Amino acid sequence: MITERTGLPISIGISGANLHDSQALEPLVRGIPPIRSRRGPRRRRPAKLHGDKGYDYDHLRRWLRQRGIRHRIARKGIESSKRLGRHRWTIERTMSWLAGCRRLHRRYERKAIHFLAFTSIACTLICYRRLTK
Repeated sequence: MITERTGLPISIGISGANLHDSQALEPLVRGIPPIRSRRGPRRRRPAKLHGDKGYDYDHLRRWLRQRGIRHRIARKGIESSKRLGRHRWTIERTMSWLAGCRRLHRRYERKAIHFLAFTSIACTLICYRRLTK
């Protein structure tokens, strides 16, 4: 899941249980829709991306740099995860909002497309609730 700074989900994807997080980053970044701005052209990519040690790979850093996205990824064995804690809580909060949807606690559907549809509906409801406040 990729969220904005306040925790609204922007891009979401599902995968198998044993897929590493680093393999899912590229499809998630490609899945970000163009965002309308008040002036100027639509933004097609985020300005900055924060990630934990699971995304510390040179090929991901190069790929983000080629797309013009600044990254802040903790390095394995060098930096602690505590510095990213202030940004990580937004993802954790959004995941707890998704956990509030009873249908998403366990995956009952056999087809992945059905589970993705329910997850998309839950994200839409989260955005609706946040924007109506």
